Amino acid sequence: MVCFCFLVDQTRKVRRCKPAAGICSRCGGGASVADMKTATRFCYVPFYWKSWRAIMCTFCGAILKAYRSKDIKRQTYQANLNQ
Repeated sequence: MVCFCFLVDQTRKVRRCKPAAGICSRCGGGASVADMKTATRFCYVPFYWKSWRAIMCTFCGAILKAYRSKDIKRQTYQANLNQ
């Protein structure tokens, strides 16, 4: 059972980011909006991944607010309708 915990891990990558208005409540650094991708791996082979958007600190890397992928799709769809 102890060996199993070393075989499963999660990696989090920033795909895109752009500056956003606001400051971090922890360190006072600037904020940015980032498109994130989380991959769950078993024996270094990814078997589940999720894309999501987050507002994160540019200095300390703290996640200040996270949005689910359904919310992202809804916001993108509404933005395309308004154009």
